Amino acid sequence: MRSLLLAGGRSSRMGSDKALIEVDGVACIARVAMALAEAGREPIRIAVAEPDAIERYGAVIDPSIQVEWVLDARPHAGPIEALLEALEDPLCESESLQLATVDVPWIDSGVFAGLETALGEGDALAMPSDGEWAHPLLALVRPSRVVGALRGGDRRPLHVQFTEMPHTLMLEDPAVLRNVNTPEDLE
Repeated sequence: MRSLLLAGGRSSRMGSDKALIEVDGVACIARVAMALAEAGREPIRIAVAEPDAIERYGAVIDPSIQVEWVLDARPHAGPIEALLEALEDPLCESESLQLATVDVPWIDSGVFAGLETALGEGDALAMPSDGEWAHPLLALVRPSRVVGALRGGDRRPLHVQFTEMPHTLMLEDPAVLRNVNTPEDLE
């Protein structure tokens, strides 16, 4: 099963590149890539905003992980645009696609495996939830069921659009789903 790892954000609230921030000595992007690989979500397509990110990020990711790099057509346009690019790319076709972002360094392969089990036959997607919030950028999606709704030009938040589609929520430990947006989030 394929995955899409979104790594094209500006990291403006963090003040430095979130993908390269280390948690327990390992860069965030490397931690998420390893969790995807351990869950069998290769190849991992990593969407970046600029070409030099490929070299920087590639230097910290385990070389045994199967990675495909893709440059965002519209850098910093946001996750919906990056997601649409991937879903519409024939090289990224699959029955399901695992989404992930670089800012969830505590994610583990069990979350991704659980989403595969949770995805119902009639569902467009399965998302983890911490009991308060759904996490759409960690969803397991069925591209054929999701792309049409996203392509419609509706630019409401992704969590709103995803919850309007047939979906399953999978309750997960909030500590595993915690993301880092500011330096305080690392404390």
